[in-house]
Amino acid sequence: MEHALLYMIAALAISVVLNIILKKFGISQIIGYVATGTIVAYGFDLHYLAGSHALEQIAEFGIVFLMFTIGLEISLERLATMKQTVFGNGSMQVGITAVVVYLLIHYLFGIEFKSSLIIALAFSLSSTAIVLTHLKSSKEIHMPYGQRSMGILIFQDIAVIPILLMIGFLSGGEGDFSMILLETFFSAVLVIGLLFVVGKRLMTWLLHFAAESNEEELFLGSVLLIAVGASMLAHLLGFTYSLGAFVAGMIIAETKYHHKVEADIASFKDLLLGLFFVTVGLKIDIGFLIGHIGLIVSLLFGIMLLKSIIIFGIIRLGSENAVAMKTALALSQVGEFSFAIFALAGSAGLLDVSLEKIIVLMVVLSMVLTPFIISRVNAFVLKIFKQPALQNDYSGLGQRKNHIIVCGYSIVGKIVSKKLREKGSDFIVIDNSLKHVYEGLANNEEIYFGDLSRPSISKALNIEGAAAVIITLDNAEKKRLICEAVLKYSPQANLVVKVISLEEKEMLSDLPISVMIDGKREVARILVDAAMKCDMTANKTV
Repeated sequence: MEHALLYMIAALAISVVLNIILKKFGISQIIGYVATGTIVAYGFDLHYLAGSHALEQIAEFGIVFLMFTIGLEISLERLATMKQTVFGNGSMQVGITAVVVYLLIHYLFGIEFKSSLIIALAFSLSSTAIVLTHLKSSKEIHMPYGQRSMGILIFQDIAVIPILLMIGFLSGGEGDFSMILLETFFSAVLVIGLLFVVGKRLMTWLLHFAAESNEEELFLGSVLLIAVGASMLAHLLGFTYSLGAFVAGMIIAETKYHHKVEADIASFKDLLLGLFFVTVGLKIDIGFLIGHIGLIVSLLFGIMLLKSIIIFGIIRLGSENAVAMKTALALSQVGEFSFAIFALAGSAGLLDVSLEKIIVLMVVLSMVLTPFIISRVNAFVLKIFKQPALQNDYSGLGQRKNHIIVCGYSIVGKIVSKKLREKGSDFIVIDNSLKHVYEGLANNEEIYFGDLSRPSISKALNIEGAAAVIITLDNAEKKRLICEAVLKYSPQANLVVKVISLEEKEMLSDLPISVMIDGKREVARILVDAAMKCDMTANKTV
């Protein structure tokens, strides 16, 4: 126990110092946690902990809480709208990547069938922990490429289940494969049924009474119980911990508590994710890496390039080049679930020891490189596709006064812009969709490419000097993020927000929004007014 405490204090001290230094250079703290794991492993000779099942289980709960917070942003209704991305793009990405990688490994490198299949399936997965952490912190999770990346990652997390089952079947100790699939299907129905039918009532009841107690620790304890309990239930029925937590998050997303739950759980998620990346650093064998650096780097570059090409091709079928390229680069790495796949396959004798070391180091390096890549995706894609400078050139706007800012240039945004132009109002439009920006430029609008939920954009558009900010978006979560960002930068901002349902109105009710326009009520009022005018006209004619 004494040594364990020493290791924990040393790891904490190293990670804090490293991340303070890395922060000054704009480097992701994920790199600091990975480096901490490697330093601790060599400093205290703890390489044996890299395969510790107990430590891996504790670290996995970083991903559990990450998936729980992702679930909080995806209600059943929203998941239904994402079905094309999740099940269409996701299944194509995993399937095509696995087939192509398998053919290359099996026929080009001569690796036997079972090992090739396992490696191919593992390489088709990307890093949920790194990619979604970045997308959430940068607010890009609501942008087109963020939505597509998240959809594919959700499918990949689901795909882990049949992959792990398949490894058990290949090892020869699990019986008939068709029976395994049938049992898995019934287990899935049972998990979803228990969580959505019984669990939803229990979760809502628990959160309601915990909130009424006005004791923060009771509410937080209830949230932890829900997240851990749902993940344990899923695991007991043969699924991943994170899948159960994700479903629990989706259930809470449909309650009025989801914003408070997300805020309360954030510190636990970040702490456990840090532990997860420390365990990744424990897996780095520097001696073996140096001895095989050429081979590992070459294979790593090849697989990341191959995945990028495949993902770009899939996303390009339904999106523009810039979105497809951003998604491809964001998901080009190999994900953390591959560690579980390789560990299970290695223990079953399906992977050669030296081969397992090489592919594990490939995964670790790809995860180390990812924060550098994903933080520079926007700048890189902007150079490749040569977007017009006008789209994000905010120079001169800082001195603008009494202007109106229109957020969103879809159907309602276009109509609002037209009406403002007819009235001779001074206004500018901001949108984070290049398609909408191009349409605005074609219509000679003063339109800028950017995300108003970012404080830097609020400053650039001089929200403080604006007469009003009109938000025309349909996405409720994105709408709230923008309102929070605008009000945080300028608490006195005159916000005019379009809402489309009572649920959305309630979700925004705690914010000091100046005016909320209920689209359905306005349509009803106009219909009645039009009918009354027609009736009066008819009476006069008679």
